[in-house]
Amino acid sequence: MDLAEIWRVMCRRWYVLLPGLLLTAALIAGVYVLVPVEYRSQSTVTLLNSKKATVAFDGNPFLSTQASLTGMADGLARNLNSDDSRADLKSQGVTGEYEAKIADNAQGPFMWLSVTGTDPAAVLKSDQVFTAYAEKRLQEFQAQQSVTPEAMIRMATIVPPQKPEAQTKTRLQYLIMAGALGFVLSLVATFFVEARRRRSGKPGRHRPAPSEAGPPGDLPDTADSGASTSRTARASAGSP
Repeated sequence: MDLAEIWRVMCRRWYVLLPGLLLTAALIAGVYVLVPVEYRSQSTVTLLNSKKATVAFDGNPFLSTQASLTGMADGLARNLNSDDSRADLKSQGVTGEYEAKIADNAQGPFMWLSVTGTDPAAVLKSDQVFTAYAEKRLQEFQAQQSVTPEAMIRMATIVPPQKPEAQTKTRLQYLIMAGALGFVLSLVATFFVEARRRRSGKPGRHRPAPSEAGPPGDLPDTADSGASTSRTARASAGSP
C-alpha cells in the first residue's frame, strides 16, 4: 500500500479518523494541564583544606588541594542523599526533589547541590537551605571524629543557589508520546474499518436455491431400478 492509497483510505474513512484526532487533541491538552512545569535551582560548592594545612601557602586554601578532599566530597554527597538527611531537610522546610553529587568533569572537590520542584520560589528557598545544611553536615562529620577547628576541612560556595529555570524536557516528552499514541490509534481504527468494509463487500460462494434444484421426479428411482435388474437376472438364470 503506497502513500496515495493511504491518503485515499483516510479521506474515505474520515468519519473514523476525525473523532480519533479530536480525542488525540483532548489527550494532549490533558497532559499539558496535568503535567506541571518543573523548575530547578543549583549551587556549586567546593571543599577547602584546613587553616592548619594552608600555613605553608600563606593561608591560601586554593593553593593547597589534596585528593583526600575529593574523597570527602563524595562521602558528603552520599550522606546528603541518605534517608536521614532527607528527613532532616524536610523538617527544615525543603520541598521537592534534591540531589548532591560530584560536579561533572570536576578537577577537584567540587559539588553540585540542586533542588527540583514545581514552585520556583520554594525551589530557590529549598536550595539555599540545602546548601547551608551541606556545610553543617561537613562540620558535624569532623566534630564526631574530634577534629580540632584549625584542622577542619572547610566549604566555600563557588556559585550560590541560582534562579530556578524551567525544565520542559519531561513535559515535552509526555506531550509527544500522547500525540503519537493518539495518532497511531486513530490510523489503526481507520484501516480496521476499511478492512471490514472490504471483506463484507466481496461476493461469497454461490449456493443454488431450493427452487433451482430439479423436481423430485427427475431423480432416478434407484429402488425400482434395482428391483427390475434383480428380476432380469433371475429370469436369465432359469432359462435352458
